[in-house]
Amino acid sequence: MDQERASRIQKKYSHTSGSGQKKEFSMGGPQNRGNGIRAQGKPKDTKGTMLRLMRYLGKENVWILFAGITMIVYTVFSLEAAYMLRPIINHYIFYDSADQEVSVRVSNLAGALAVLALVYAVSVFSQWLQQRIMLHVSQKSLLRMRKQLFDKLQTLPVSYFDNHTTGDIMSRFTNDVDAVGEMLNSTFIQIISGSITVTGTIILMLYTNWILGMMTILMTPVLILISKLMINSGKDAYAAQQKNLGILNGFAQEMITGQKVVKVFNHEETAIDEFEFLNEELLHTQIKAQFRSGSMGPLTHQLCNVGYVLTACVGAILVVKRGFDLGGLAVSVNYTRQFNRPINEISMQMNNVFSALAGAERVFEVLDLEPEKESENTVVLDKIEGNIVLDHVNFGYTPEVTVLHDISLYAKPGQKIAFVGSTGAGKTTVTSLLSRFYDIQAGTITVDGVPIEKIKRGFLRSNIAMVLQDTHLFTGTVRENIRYGRLDATDREVEEAAKVASAHFFIKNLENGYDTVLEQDGANLSQGQRQLLNIARAAISKAPVLILDEATSSVDTRTERHIEEGMDAIMKNRTTFVIAHRLSTVRKSNAIMVLEKGRIIERGTHEELLKMNGRYADLYHEIAQLE
Repeated sequence: MDQERASRIQKKYSHTSGSGQKKEFSMGGPQNRGNGIRAQGKPKDTKGTMLRLMRYLGKENVWILFAGITMIVYTVFSLEAAYMLRPIINHYIFYDSADQEVSVRVSNLAGALAVLALVYAVSVFSQWLQQRIMLHVSQKSLLRMRKQLFDKLQTLPVSYFDNHTTGDIMSRFTNDVDAVGEMLNSTFIQIISGSITVTGTIILMLYTNWILGMMTILMTPVLILISKLMINSGKDAYAAQQKNLGILNGFAQEMITGQKVVKVFNHEETAIDEFEFLNEELLHTQIKAQFRSGSMGPLTHQLCNVGYVLTACVGAILVVKRGFDLGGLAVSVNYTRQFNRPINEISMQMNNVFSALAGAERVFEVLDLEPEKESENTVVLDKIEGNIVLDHVNFGYTPEVTVLHDISLYAKPGQKIAFVGSTGAGKTTVTSLLSRFYDIQAGTITVDGVPIEKIKRGFLRSNIAMVLQDTHLFTGTVRENIRYGRLDATDREVEEAAKVASAHFFIKNLENGYDTVLEQDGANLSQGQRQLLNIARAAISKAPVLILDEATSSVDTRTERHIEEGMDAIMKNRTTFVIAHRLSTVRKSNAIMVLEKGRIIERGTHEELLKMNGRYADLYHEIAQLE
């Protein structure tokens, strides 16, 4: 990649690696640029994050207790098996062997080895049982974490999804949660078990020979100091790795879903260059993180070998000079190895700990976000009629930038209110406020005379049906996708709604009709067919308020006429808001609002606006010439 391209890509993505974050807004709403907000830096509170993770395990107290018992059994029997070598060597192999018959020695040795084998068998079984229990505990903990994460996302405001890429959000479900799972599955139990093993080993080492025991213990501070230095140097590296992994996933998801656009504009090389840059960034952070954690193992391993050699040499001197028994020397040397092994394993597991803590912080970052809050003293309504009034409404996606200025209008059941204007004028923003996707900064919005903030969001949104320009179909049958607008709708009502939306004909021609399974957002349908299903979904709803945001932009003129005829029937007793660039769609509206730069500059019926000879008339004549 040439230097100029690298510099351009570096500049584009530089804001994702710093402490700041970039947002871009238009009048119609915040624009998702595909980079989103990333977790920045190392965990703010490593101890707090770890304790919070442990609380997930605490939900399985009984199983944790069983795991602790099996862990202790495994540690005790492992240490006992190692200590049993001392009497076996002393009594059957060296000191007492000359005073016994060979057959007796072999028989006694066989018996001792059989007991040793039994001890090892108990140790192995308890270790297997401990791992099996912890696997259950960790997976149940992850189940709760994923559920809390998903539940939390359902409570977050739309602004969160405007400013975060799908890839970054999914990375928290996959990469970050998986990293936590790997630690809870094995790393956590190895660290606890290793700590118990070290404690037990110290006691038996001092009991066997305090001189050799103290030598091994004195090596411990050196190992701990080195491990601490490596841990501190690895935190930032692993946080950077998780962040860059989220960025790469977000970019890949964006490119895959936008592949047609990439090909249409012949930007394959640009996409490859940007992916190469992000992939290289991830590579560098991964190498740095893995190297720092990977170098800890060999370094501590060699220090353990030094301790092992020193114990063997000093122990040999004690055997020669002070009559220390060979069995005791064998056990001491074995304990030295066994003492250093868990420390070495713990240090080797630090890479999993780094990754898990960085991932957990990103998950907790979402869990700690403020959900959409209900206002105090909300009013309980039996139903919503559809009388809507906006009175001097001001709104901005950020407090510093106001995008809607002094918006006032009213709508009654059976009326059709249309919004027209250039792109970015604020049309979609107005309808977003009606669903309380955002809260206004000034003015009032009332529904049936009740301030909108006094109505519970769930109840409000259940009384509003929307057809958005961006279609979305769920995995399932055509029938299930239409019924998504009202889950208790009958099959007959589903088909009636499809007929209203002029979708019945093409649905009947599908392979399995209404039972045809749609996948990948209805990839096997045309864009127009997908939009027709969205319109049918809104048609089946009994919501008294209907919002159509460029609902017919993806269908041809003939189909649009059929849809309008059907829509006229379902809009008869509904309050309807329409956003459209095709002025033919809004001609029959009771009132048309012309917006420019967040302000209503004209209002009236189609005929009244034409007589004004203003902005609407200009738009009408421009479109008429194009047609």
